[in-house]
Amino acid sequence: MNLRRALALALDPTRILSAQGLVPDPWQRDLLFSPHPHLLLNCSRQSGKSTVVAAMALHQALVVPESLVLLVAPSARQSGELFRKVWAAYQAVGRLIPAVVATARQLELANGSRLVALPGREATIRSFSGVRLLILDEAARVPDVLYRSVRPMLAVSRGRLVALSTPFGRRGWFYEEWSGPGPWQRVCVPWPQCPRITPEFIAEETRALGPAWVEQEYQCLFTALEGLVYPDFEQAIVGAAPADLNDAAVVKVGGIDFGWRHPFAAVWGVLDRDDVLWITHERYRRETPLAEHAAALPKDVTWYADPSGGTEIAELRRADHVVRRGDNNLRRGIALVTARLRTGRLKVLAGCTNLIAEARLYRWPTAAERSAAGEQPIDAHNHALAALRYLVTRLEHGQRC
Repeated sequence: MNLRRALALALDPTRILSAQGLVPDPWQRDLLFSPHPHLLLNCSRQSGKSTVVAAMALHQALVVPESLVLLVAPSARQSGELFRKVWAAYQAVGRLIPAVVATARQLELANGSRLVALPGREATIRSFSGVRLLILDEAARVPDVLYRSVRPMLAVSRGRLVALSTPFGRRGWFYEEWSGPGPWQRVCVPWPQCPRITPEFIAEETRALGPAWVEQEYQCLFTALEGLVYPDFEQAIVGAAPADLNDAAVVKVGGIDFGWRHPFAAVWGVLDRDDVLWITHERYRRETPLAEHAAALPKDVTWYADPSGGTEIAELRRADHVVRRGDNNLRRGIALVTARLRTGRLKVLAGCTNLIAEARLYRWPTAAERSAAGEQPIDAHNHALAALRYLVTRLEHGQRC
């Protein structure tokens, strides 16, 4: 070990960023030197929050022997991404302390320190004690019950708790702690504090996704999800499906919403043996003949389509597709999709970008809009979502027609 480099890094944790060729933003520098035991980071997307917290985790492990550092996120994929940033930083500083154990989710150093990445499940975390640094990534999406179960792990060790996230509406412990009187150091980093995010990029995001979404994701405001029809949709998004998802026992199913100027939207995937619906693919096209859709869609899928499209359903059937009429009861469909979201029985691959984009925009009318729009959701951004609704409604009721 190079003692001079180790001492310099111990005194200045920003050297971990510099070793990676990064110039710390002022807020990142302040954070790395903060001694506060409880930190809440409310940060814009792509602001560098994961990078700086990874440096904080590595600094703890290198400088304080026998440190246990836990990296917790709502999913194994998310905690694994944070761990990869820690590993990249460890390599960049020249592995100042040799590794005794190095896996995809754990790094144990010769000084007795350990860094462990965990998914946000209460059962996997309760077995740990003596935690010196506990990091909750995507904290606004960490369930309240998990948050309550991890806090006692710091009671004896008097370790630090660091929670980082973008907002996720006015709900949950992250919002309550941010807006409440608790003894936190609160750090807010909206996009203008990140020199890598340009006004031009924000303008395009506003055009594409709407101002409410930008307020949440880039302005750090707890307002965007108020009024969304599916506020829990983000929790259903996954990076990849299980390797055995196409097991012969699963059922391939899909939903279709017909359109010409409005897009034709189809979503499909599999219903697994645990009654989890995995949406793995989508088709989203405007002004495209139905014959082209018929040629592009898979034929080993049972489709549930907009029941008003009798002519279109007949044409797809002539092209050897199995197509059944969906259920167009809007309120019931929304309730059934919501139930799957809240019970974890709906998963959507991140590649289904149009379905995800609609879920982030589909909303109930405001009080001012109700006199003209009524009590139904605003009739926009609901094409792929309608296809999903037709599918889910029929699955839940087991109807075949």
